[in-house]
Amino acid sequence: MGLASNSIFVLPLLLLSFTFGHGQVPSTIDGPFTPVTVPLDPSFRGNAIDLPETDARVQKIVNGFEPEQISVSLSASHDSVWISWITGDFQIGEDIEPLDPNSVDSVVIYGLYGHPLTHKATGYSQVYNQLYPYEGLQNYTSGIIHHVLLKGLRPDILYQYQCGDPKQGMSDVHFFRTMPVSGPKSYPSRIAVVGDLGLTYNTTSTIEHLTSNHPDLVLLLGGVSYADLYLTNGTGSDCYYCSFPQTPIHESYQPRWDYWGRYMQPLTSSVPIMVVEGNHEREEQIKHRTFVAYSSRFAFPSKESKSSSTLYYSFNAGGVHFIMLSAYTSYDRTARQYKWLEKDLAKVNRKVTPWLVATWHPPWYSTYKAYYREAECMRVAMEDILYKYKVDIVFNGHVHAYERSNRVYNYTLDPCGPVYITIGDGGNRERMAITHADEPGNCPEAPKRKGNCAFNFTSGPAAGNFCWDRQPEYSAYRESSFGHGILEVRNETHALWTWHRNKDLYRFAGDLVYIVRQPDKCPINS
Repeated sequence: MGLASNSIFVLPLLLLSFTFGHGQVPSTIDGPFTPVTVPLDPSFRGNAIDLPETDARVQKIVNGFEPEQISVSLSASHDSVWISWITGDFQIGEDIEPLDPNSVDSVVIYGLYGHPLTHKATGYSQVYNQLYPYEGLQNYTSGIIHHVLLKGLRPDILYQYQCGDPKQGMSDVHFFRTMPVSGPKSYPSRIAVVGDLGLTYNTTSTIEHLTSNHPDLVLLLGGVSYADLYLTNGTGSDCYYCSFPQTPIHESYQPRWDYWGRYMQPLTSSVPIMVVEGNHEREEQIKHRTFVAYSSRFAFPSKESKSSSTLYYSFNAGGVHFIMLSAYTSYDRTARQYKWLEKDLAKVNRKVTPWLVATWHPPWYSTYKAYYREAECMRVAMEDILYKYKVDIVFNGHVHAYERSNRVYNYTLDPCGPVYITIGDGGNRERMAITHADEPGNCPEAPKRKGNCAFNFTSGPAAGNFCWDRQPEYSAYRESSFGHGILEVRNETHALWTWHRNKDLYRFAGDLVYIVRQPDKCPINS
């Protein structure tokens, strides 16, 4: 799947650029691997600078109510996709008047590539507000956000489309490829994985490298626009609470979302992007409303996957079933999310979708000092059920570095546990994570607040301590550098994972491993 004329050259370049031992690509069957920490490159610049609003790549270039910020996202299966876009201008100030979403139609005309655009679909539109109950803060109301679901599509084929309102302006022609039909021998060629992206000059490098790998699908693991690093007057900082400790509420400068959508359109208008929320998408406003921008700007297959929330959902991409989970809503066994997860996992047919991949924002198995064991309560609540159903890979962001684990369960090496990959190194404005919790003097104190789940270890090499005194055996590889990853599922048992640093040549792999499923040795405990 994908741009086949280009894709045939990618793997040979990867193998020539990054080899192990006798030139063999290592696999998880060769593991567990001896932990590796790549020393920090002294020339590496860990800080990033946001693109200014004067940058041509983030400015509005359409007129009136013509579409902008166009994106494609998947529905629950191959035969439908969502097309989303925005029309009209946002407003920001103390006195704003929301646009009427019914004043502009939501229309997509489409057809197979090279054929007339004879099909038509209509959808719905909405606006959202970001409002603050404090004098002097700037309120925001969005342009009109449109979402249209295209149904009855053929698998693994190129479509072309235009979106907009025929009376007020249609977009240029854009293209997307549908996912393959679900089956054990049917997979997207390349799935790009990135977290904590933001909108910096490092972000632009990440997206340029990612695009050069010609992905068929993009997973964004939270950390989208980082609009919440700004006051409502547009003043920003690398560290919000360091610079603005006295603000009565954590403010957010919503135009950064519009800048992000404009910059990303060349990619997202043709490659489906699936997003899960992170802490920076919370953006609390009046009446304690949260995640409003995130839930409004993207289309999610929540309804199609029987979820009642935009914060967690699932979908298929060929023979891979993806579960997008939330660390920012209830997840214990009495919660809606947990009950939904239980039902979703029980319905997965591994003969149809052999691969099971889960994602959420904060990692369970990160050895960096930043956010160390922050998501321990979620791990305690959910790790058993993911292990029971033999999730193969877990992707996380949040920690601004790269780390790949050995197969692990409950902090113990386990050949049937998932491979956990933290890839929060997309390039956002906050600092790169550099220090490790197992280094002398870097172990944080165990939290003492009520409801905490992170305690000193009771067994293993770290027994009696909150941190290990060396790189833990479950950590296979870690490195502080900006980048992205590519997952290439080859068949029902083998998937090639590569991690690409921004500082390297295009298609050079900094980390590379075959992740191998062994369903005979690791049966599902149904």
